[in-house]
Amino acid sequence: MQGIVVGAPPAVEYFVRPKSIAIIGFSSKPSSPGRNILANIAQNGHPAEVYLVGRSGGEADGRTVLTDIDMLPIGVDLAIFTLPGDGVAEAMAACARRKVRAAIVFAAGFAEMGERAKQDEVARIAREGGIALLGPNCLGYTNFIDGLHVGFVAAVKIQKMVVGRDPAFAIISHSGGLMSHIRQGLEQRDICVGYTVNTGNEAGAGIADFVDFFAQDERINGIIVYVEEVRDPKGFLAAAARARMAGKPVLMMHPGRSAKAQEATMSHTGALAGDHAAMRTTVSRAGILFIDNVDELIDTAEILARFPKAPTQGAGVITFSGAFCAIAHDFCEEVGLDLPPLSRETESALRAALPVFATPRNPLDLTTAPVWQPDLMRVGTKALLDDPAIGSVTISITMATPQQGVSYLNAILQALPGNEKPFVLSLLGDRTPLPPEFVQSARDNRIIVSRSADRSLRAMTRVTEYGRSLEGLAAKAPAQTFAGLPAFGQGPQPEWLGKQALRALGVATPPGDLARNADDAAAIAARIGFPVAMKAQAADLAHKTEAGGVMLNIADAEVARAAFETLCANVARAQAGVTLDGVLVEKMSKRGLELLVGARRDPRWGPVILIGLGGTLIEAIGDVRILPPDLTQEAIVAEFRKLKTARLLDGFRGAPAVDVEAAAQVASRIGALMLSELSIVEIDINPLMAHAKGEGVTALDALIVTRKE
Repeated sequence: MQGIVVGAPPAVEYFVRPKSIAIIGFSSKPSSPGRNILANIAQNGHPAEVYLVGRSGGEADGRTVLTDIDMLPIGVDLAIFTLPGDGVAEAMAACARRKVRAAIVFAAGFAEMGERAKQDEVARIAREGGIALLGPNCLGYTNFIDGLHVGFVAAVKIQKMVVGRDPAFAIISHSGGLMSHIRQGLEQRDICVGYTVNTGNEAGAGIADFVDFFAQDERINGIIVYVEEVRDPKGFLAAAARARMAGKPVLMMHPGRSAKAQEATMSHTGALAGDHAAMRTTVSRAGILFIDNVDELIDTAEILARFPKAPTQGAGVITFSGAFCAIAHDFCEEVGLDLPPLSRETESALRAALPVFATPRNPLDLTTAPVWQPDLMRVGTKALLDDPAIGSVTISITMATPQQGVSYLNAILQALPGNEKPFVLSLLGDRTPLPPEFVQSARDNRIIVSRSADRSLRAMTRVTEYGRSLEGLAAKAPAQTFAGLPAFGQGPQPEWLGKQALRALGVATPPGDLARNADDAAAIAARIGFPVAMKAQAADLAHKTEAGGVMLNIADAEVARAAFETLCANVARAQAGVTLDGVLVEKMSKRGLELLVGARRDPRWGPVILIGLGGTLIEAIGDVRILPPDLTQEAIVAEFRKLKTARLLDGFRGAPAVDVEAAAQVASRIGALMLSELSIVEIDINPLMAHAKGEGVTALDALIVTRKE
C-alpha cells in the first residue's frame, strides 16, 4: 500500500502536533512501553490531552485507565499502539469506530517477517476508517520544536530546539540508530534538528508524506532521508520537488550500490543499469543530493545549512604548504572537484599584497608568512571569495601555537562579511586540542571548522555537484516522437527488427537485408558489396556469437551460400527448437572505437540511458555512465568525457579522434524513444562503432526488449 496522499500536510500534523493522544494497550507496570510513552509526554510538557486505554483499568498518574477503546471520545488526533502484533487489527477497527485521525503502530511481526497479508489487513482497516497510519515495526518520532517524543524504549527528556538560532534539518530514516547518529553529529555542529522520524514498514504514511510536510514547515531548512526502499517513488520525487522549490535541499542515503548484480536476462544494459543505479540517476536528476556515506552526509548538510546557495563554480584552496597544493590537485582530480585558475584581477591584487616569494594561484600557498603577518589570511581569503571564477573556499592550515590559531581566525573573520560562498576552515593536526577561545569564537561566528582536509574537500565536491544539478534542471532535451517505427512483438526483438527501429530514429546501420535462404544471402551480399557479416536472427536467440550464429568477413557469393547453411546448423545444435527468421547479411563496417549505448526502464523509477566503452568486455570493465533520458546532447558529450577510458575518444596510439557528438546524438534519441514508447523496457546497441570525427557512428548490433503483457 502507498502512503497517504502527498500534499495533505494535516494528516502528518496529527502525528507531530496532536492536540489529543490515546495510548492503546497501556500497562501500569514500571518501564512498560505505555508507561514510557506517558512519561515522555509528561516530562517534555506537551500540552496534548492524554487518554489511557488498558484492559486492567485503574489509574495512572491521576488519569483513569479506560478498559475499552470504544470509551474514547470521538475524534482523538493520535492513537499510540503499545499492543502486540496480533491485537493491532482489532484495535484499529475500534479506533476507526471512534474516528481516530492517526495511529502509530510500534509492533513488529508484519511484512518485515513475511506477514504481508497481516499488514495489508491493518492498512485496509486504517484506510477505510480514515486513519493515517505510521508503521508497523516503527520506533517512533520526535518533534524537537514543540517537545513531543513518541517513543517506547525509554523515558527521555528532550532538549527543545531554539527556533531561528541556527539552521534546522528534519531527519526521516528507516534506521533508528543511524537517525540518532546523524542527529547528534549535526547538533555538535550547531545545526538544529527539528524532527526525527522512523517510518517503519510504511503501511500507510511514508517518506514522501513527511518530506512533503517538512517542505512546508517554515522552521525547517533542509531534509535528510535515509531509506532502504522508496516504496512510493512518484510521491517521493513530487515531495522532494516541493522542498526544492521552497529552497530546502533534500539529502538522501540509500544503501545497495554493491548488492549482488541484478539478473542480466538479455543485455549488457540490464546487467549494468540495475535498480540502485536507476534510482540514483533518477533522484539526482530530480535535484535530490544523493550521498554514499554518513561522514559526507553530515559534512555536506553542515555546509548547505550555513550556505544554502550551492555553488556551480569550482573550489579555491588556501594553505601554508606547497606540498598540500600538490596533494590538493591530486585529491580534487580524484573526487571530481575542479580548481579554477584565478582571474587576472585576483592574481594582480595578490601579487601586490603577498611576499615576493609567494605565487598567486589556486591552490594558494601563503607560505609561512602568516606566522608574522596574520593579516595575509584576510587578504588571501577575501581575494578567493571575491573571485567570480571561485565558487567556494576551503582553508587547510596548521597552527604552531594556540595564539596563532586565534590570530588566523580573527583575520579570516574580517574577510567574511557579506560572503555567501561556502567556506570551510580545515585545521590540520588531527586531534590536537583547539584553544577554548578559538572554539568559542568559531561557534559564535558560525564558522565551519573541520579537522580533515579530505572530508572538507569531499563535502565541497558534493555541494558543488548539487549546485550544478540544480542549474541543469532546466536544461532538458526536447521531447520527440518517431515515425516509421516497426510493430514490435512482446519480449526481446530480433536484431533485424531492432535495426529497423534505429533507422527510424536516424541512427546509421550497415547496409544489408534479411536473407530467408542461401540464394537470398548470396544475392544480398553481391548487391551491397563484399566483405559481409552474416548473423542468424531469432527473437529467442539471445547470444548469437555463443551459439555459432555469427560469421564475419564473408568474401564471395559461394562462401555466403555456405555460411547461411552453416549458421542454421550451428544454431540448431546450440539451441534446439529455435525457429530462425532468417540470416541478416550486412556489409562489414569500417573500423572505429566500439562504444555502448543502451537504455533500461526500471519498473519503479522509469527509464535511464547508459553510455560507455563497448565490445565483449563491457561488463568486466564496467566503464559506463548511467544518465537520465532527457539529458541534452551537449550534456551527454560531457558525460562521455567522464569515462575512465575517455582518452580513447581523442585518439590513442595513432588512432583518430572519434565522433563523440554523433554518439551522444544516438544516446539522446534513445532517451527520447524511451520517454515516448512506454512499451520498450530495454535497448542495447553494442557495439556502436564510432568512426573518425565528422564521420558519424554505425550501430553494428541492436537489441530491443518490450514489455510482456
